[in-house]
Amino acid sequence: MRKTHLLIALISSVLFSGFTYASDTLVIKGSDTLGAKMVPQLSEAFKANMKKLGIKVSFEIAAEGSSTGVAAVIDGTSEIGMSSRDPKAKEIAKAKSKGVDMKAITVAKDGIAIIVNESSSLDSITLEEIEMIFSGDITDWSAISAESGDISAYTRNTSSGTYAVFQKMGMNSRDYGTDTQKMAGNEQIASEVAKNPNGIGYVGLAYINTPGVKVLPVEGSHPTAADYPLARPLYYLINNNEALSSTANNFIGFTMSPEGQEIVKKVHFLPLY
Repeated sequence: MRKTHLLIALISSVLFSGFTYASDTLVIKGSDTLGAKMVPQLSEAFKANMKKLGIKVSFEIAAEGSSTGVAAVIDGTSEIGMSSRDPKAKEIAKAKSKGVDMKAITVAKDGIAIIVNESSSLDSITLEEIEMIFSGDITDWSAISAESGDISAYTRNTSSGTYAVFQKMGMNSRDYGTDTQKMAGNEQIASEVAKNPNGIGYVGLAYINTPGVKVLPVEGSHPTAADYPLARPLYYLINNNEALSSTANNFIGFTMSPEGQEIVKKVHFLPLY
């Protein structure tokens, strides 16, 4: 069986000249958290490095939620899946039934940031308040602030890994309130909160600088802090029972390299080192 840790050995783009590359299209599907900004920027830098070697590499990136990344690895329509959550037990079982040994490789870390409209008087929030807002126990801002008005709570859709992770970490695994509004991605949540003085939502760190929003520390901790209570790893998923193409293997290595991890920091995620 191919050893996954060999991927990590390819940690520097300056070593690429020692390998043989095929001109190919690398298909990557899954998490919007990874796929909207981080992976596209990594792919552009990777392509630029390959171009210097006279190698043409192209990417097909579909960022439609972690569940789609898991499914794509299982059905073989994507060589790399993107996920902002751990694969579920039933997904692992389904993969095994189809001969797929699904391996999750941590490539970055993220904090799920709580954002409100920049006009909000709130300057922090507790885990208990988060749970009550997103479960629907609290529906008016007057319950936790000097302001009043119906709370507009924006969440990710059910195919999103962030949706599931937030439900577990921020809501004690309770059901979302019936009035919460499901959005397709981080960008949509940030956009809605920026327009709505009564809005609140959660986004990955890559979206905390969206104009019109304000980040609320949770239990006094900022999303970039080591003790932030809503932090989670971000993964690439692969089928460990099949050898990766050289393009996929080296792209994962590039992501883990110092140059790749600088891009991780540039899009406001937390690097591995």
